[in-house]
Amino acid sequence: MLALHSQLLYELDRFGVQKGEIESLFIGGGTPSTIHPELYKPIFETISPLLKEGAEITTEANPNSATKSWLQGMFNLGVNRVSFGVQSFDRNKLKALGRSHSSTQAVEAINIAKEIGFEHISLDLIYNFSGDTKELLLNDINMAFELPIDHISAYELTIESGTKFSDTPEQKQDNNELAFFVANEIKKRGFEQYEISNFGTYQSVHNRGYWKLKDYIGVGAGAVGFKKDTRYYPITDIDSYIKNPLVIKEESISSEELLTERIFLGLRSDIGIDETILDKDMKKRADFLVQEGKLIKEKNIYQNVDFFISDEVALYILT
Repeated sequence: MLALHSQLLYELDRFGVQKGEIESLFIGGGTPSTIHPELYKPIFETISPLLKEGAEITTEANPNSATKSWLQGMFNLGVNRVSFGVQSFDRNKLKALGRSHSSTQAVEAINIAKEIGFEHISLDLIYNFSGDTKELLLNDINMAFELPIDHISAYELTIESGTKFSDTPEQKQDNNELAFFVANEIKKRGFEQYEISNFGTYQSVHNRGYWKLKDYIGVGAGAVGFKKDTRYYPITDIDSYIKNPLVIKEESISSEELLTERIFLGLRSDIGIDETILDKDMKKRADFLVQEGKLIKEKNIYQNVDFFISDEVALYILT
C-alpha cells in the first residue's frame, strides 16, 4: 500500500487535481475485499479533500471475502457503492468458471451490504459460457432481481491469451441470441440499458467518465491512467511495481485515434456522438444511418438504437 500511496501523490500532482474536483473513485483490479479496510485509510485521507460533494466511491468485492466486517469497514471509510463479482448463481457454472464463492455467499453479501447502508449495489453476470442456456440465464436474472441492487453488468465471456480459458476456447459459445435474450430480460424488469453491458436504475459515474474520455488517474500495478491525449501505464509486475511505483510508460494518442475512440465508445453507450466531431463525409454517412433507422438524432447528437451492432455502425461512419 506504500507503493500505491506514493504513486497516488505523484499522479495527483501531475494531473493538478484541485479540491472538490474528483467525481468518482473506483477501487478494483482483482480482489479489493482481501485487503483490510485499515490499509486503505491513507488513500482516503489523501483523497477525501479532493472529492466532489456526493462523489461516487465504488469498491469491487468478491462474495466470499466481502465479510460483514470488511463491508462495514469500507462503508465507514466513505465507500457508497459496491460491485459484486457474482458471475452466476448456478453452482456448476461457478465451479466451471473457477469462482471460489457460492450463490448463497453472493446473496448473503449483497443483503448485508444493503443492511449496512450502501447507497448503490451492483453485480456482474457472465453469459455465453459453454453450458449457458436461456433457462440457466433466466434463473440468474430472476435471482439477481430478488436482491437489493440498482445495477447489473452483464458481460459476454471473452477468452484472452494467458488466462485460464486460453487453452480451452471451447468453454465459450458464440450465440448472439443469448446476448439479446439477457439484455431484453434485464430491461423487462425495469433496468435501463445505458451501455452494451450495463443496466440499471442508477448509472455508474466512473463508467460514464471512461466512455466520455474524461481524464482519470490509474494507481496500482497495470492501472492505466488517461489525460487529454496521453495514456499512462505503470509496471504490471507487482513485485517490480512495489520496488518502484513511479516507472510509468507514456503513450501519446493522435487526434485520429481519439476521434475513433469517441465514436466507438459513444455508439456503445447512450452518450452518442456529437456531430461537431465528425467531418463532412462522416456526417453524411451518419445521416444516412438515421434515414435507415440505425441511428436517431436528437439536436446535434447521434444515438445508437442497437448497442449490439455498435462496432459495425462505427466502422461504417469512419470508413
